[in-house]
Amino acid sequence: MSSSPTGLTSTTSSSTSSPSRAEPAAVALIACGAIAQPAAEIVAGNGWPVDVHPLPPLLHNQPQKIAGEVEALAARLATTYDAVAVGYADCGTYGALDEVCTRLGLRRLAGLHCYDLYAGPERVRRLFEDEPGTYLLTDFLVRSFARTVIAELGLDRHPELRDDYFGHYHRVVWLAQAPDAELTGLAEEAARRIGLPLTVVPTETSGLERALGVLLSDLGDRGA
Repeated sequence: MSSSPTGLTSTTSSSTSSPSRAEPAAVALIACGAIAQPAAEIVAGNGWPVDVHPLPPLLHNQPQKIAGEVEALAARLATTYDAVAVGYADCGTYGALDEVCTRLGLRRLAGLHCYDLYAGPERVRRLFEDEPGTYLLTDFLVRSFARTVIAELGLDRHPELRDDYFGHYHRVVWLAQAPDAELTGLAEEAARRIGLPLTVVPTETSGLERALGVLLSDLGDRGA
């Protein structure tokens, strides 16, 4: 366990979106649903005074809605927490999330997308330099592939659309945070369903933990 990076006195932590405790956490973390579970585990493991409030992961299929959803939730949470942090990278908002963060005085996770948080931006850049036609998966996407990709794109009903969506890809790279036999089987099945070879790149969650630590430390520095 490490000490709180926020500079705040509470030592209670929770990963629930509807906190129920005598002494509430100091910080609300609005988290992308795709990273909410590992973020909550990191928060709990470090004893940080943070509640994780996930937004729906399917927002990533409509990134133009992310900034508005973050703004609306931040407004609600600001009335009950000392600080609100944003557990999103840019995530395809093309600066719209940064505009919200600037206007509301919020901080977000660094990076362009969650892949940067797991593998690091330089490693991700090299993956695309080595093979521009790379389709990236995380543990969350592996687990939810049938719902978040196959069903959302309609490939379960219209498999003939496969080439429309994936014809320009040449491989699947799974950024594996916690690989096991079940996840490996699901990753192999995901790659098979879109007709691409699978490469496994172990990442763990240390990059996400560092990014969260920096984000929360920034909150403490700002409040000092």
